[in-house]
Amino acid sequence: MVPMATYKVSVQTGVRDQMVEITNDVQRVVDESGLQEGVVTVFCPHTTAGIAINENADPDVKRDVLAFLGALIPQDSGFRHSEGNSDAHIKAILTGASLQVIVRGGRLALGTWQGVYLCEFDGPRSREVWVNAMGMVR
Repeated sequence: MVPMATYKVSVQTGVRDQMVEITNDVQRVVDESGLQEGVVTVFCPHTTAGIAINENADPDVKRDVLAFLGALIPQDSGFRHSEGNSDAHIKAILTGASLQVIVRGGRLALGTWQGVYLCEFDGPRSREVWVNAMGMVR
């Protein structure tokens, strides 16, 4: 049997569209779980937010991604959903609700410039992200 543990990470977003880096939070789960070799699954249980891996070095990348999604799917596109946030639902579908990251030697096996992000499309809000660590522990 492979040990498994699930942790909740709380994230407060400040504006309607925002990419909040949560890499350190996910690594903290790896540290607390004792996971040495395995995988973490990062899951967002919200329909107007998503999870992504992208560049964490240049903040212009986040701005470009959000600007492109905003241009591609404007909030005022005449959607029928009465809450006025259909654009957020569509953007969340495009980014996805979960991802997996390999863990090697107790560290997230991300590329040099990669980070894990909660992608907020209907903020500001208090969000939860669930991180499940599975594999060989120390």
